[in-house]
Amino acid sequence: MAHIILEAIAYLAGFVLMLRERRRTGDFLGEEARWVLIAAAIIGALAGSKIVHWTNELPLGAEVLGQWRFWLEGKSIVGGLIGGTLAVELAKRRLGITRRTGDVYVLPLCASIAIGRVGCFLAGLQDQTHGVPTNLPWAVDFGDGIARHPTQLYEALAVLGLAGWLVRSRPRLAEGVLFQRFLLSYLALRVGLDFLKPYSHGLGMSGTQWWALAGIVAECCWVSVRSRAFAGVSR
Repeated sequence: MAHIILEAIAYLAGFVLMLRERRRTGDFLGEEARWVLIAAAIIGALAGSKIVHWTNELPLGAEVLGQWRFWLEGKSIVGGLIGGTLAVELAKRRLGITRRTGDVYVLPLCASIAIGRVGCFLAGLQDQTHGVPTNLPWAVDFGDGIARHPTQLYEALAVLGLAGWLVRSRPRLAEGVLFQRFLLSYLALRVGLDFLKPYSHGLGMSGTQWWALAGIVAECCWVSVRSRAFAGVSR
């Protein structure tokens, strides 16, 4: 129940912060274009979160394919970010929007992730986001008698620190760079942090880590393409 409540609070906090950020930065999109991008972000995030979750579960065995829980339960933040970002970029391309639109979502995403991870922590082993066993003094027993890394709290604290760094650097950044830094930083965080989780599906890494790496490569390539395009225009 605590997980559900905190997840709802996370969505609410994200929405309130998004409205505040939009008022601060101004809304250069028309009403129709804004709702198209919101719909694209939601659909892309849902699809991406499920695909990455299914990727993580498949190595457990073919028998999970016949279980309804496999298809309906579970989601991935990494998949949601990658899917939502890709869907919005495709929608913007179709609408002819060239300005960057992601900066307004950075702080809402940071707040939502941090609050949501506290909910994951309170859910314990059931949420399957706990860490591997450890003897560190801050290790947590989630009820099975084994002291583990509280990776959910690690992520929450790291994201809050990331938010603070981004807020301080925001005045010096060009449009769109704030979201780029957030996305690349969060994906890199998950690549490193998930080594502390008991999931390994290939070469010592989980499906989430592989997707995060793919997202980093894709974003870096996209940044390079955009930079060359603008350089060509400036000449």
